[in-house]
Amino acid sequence: MASMTIRNIDDALKSRLRIRAAHHGRSMEDEARDILRAALSAGADRTPHLVNRIRSRVARVGGIDLPDVPREPMRDPVDLS
Repeated sequence: MASMTIRNIDDALKSRLRIRAAHHGRSMEDEARDILRAALSAGADRTPHLVNRIRSRVARVGGIDLPDVPREPMRDPVDLS
């Protein structure tokens, strides 16, 4: 395993890391490792946005034409007095 030293961390950032680590019941070092692991593994596992997933499913059947829905005027605000 490799080791790493991080210098010149802002005091507020270090404090937030300490609080987050305490909240999760582990050391700051363990917390930093977990944050790095999550951040770097998320890039490879990124799922497409919901809109793109829906488009890809609909494209297989040739698309869908939705009817135009007329807009209605906004309702009057509720009187809270």
